[in-house]
Amino acid sequence: MLQKFFTNKTISNKLKSRLKNTTIDKTLTYASETWTLTQRDRKELNIFERKVYRRILGPVCDNVKENWRILTNKEIYASVRKPIIIETIRLNRLRWFGHVQGIEENRVPKRVLYMKFGTTRLRGRPRNRWQDEVREDGRIVGGEGWQEKAHNRG
Repeated sequence: MLQKFFTNKTISNKLKSRLKNTTIDKTLTYASETWTLTQRDRKELNIFERKVYRRILGPVCDNVKENWRILTNKEIYASVRKPIIIETIRLNRLRWFGHVQGIEENRVPKRVLYMKFGTTRLRGRPRNRWQDEVREDGRIVGGEGWQEKAHNRG
């Protein structure tokens, strides 16, 4: 349904981008603060986002070769000037972590966050846990000492 809207030449790219931000991005990142993403998940999300932007922006005329071509990834990100979907998910995850850090110790989300299970992990390379993802996100976004800042922010 949105495909016809995105390829319509009479509608401005600004309006198409706003529609993408309000419908597709919100649907795509629903409950993303609880996700643990693999490299494959990240790659597929980025591919999907670029595919939508290519529909919105359409082909461009290459004056040098005198033909039409699709935009490269760098050209898409330069023209959009918006954080990629993975950055949005990362910020959502950190926002939820900060919220949980600020609540009382006896509330369920905080107890679950620091709960220790009596099981051992399977053999082989361990899958990333949610806390591993949050630790990596905080290191990328907040630098050193970000956990203390989140805990003492009140």
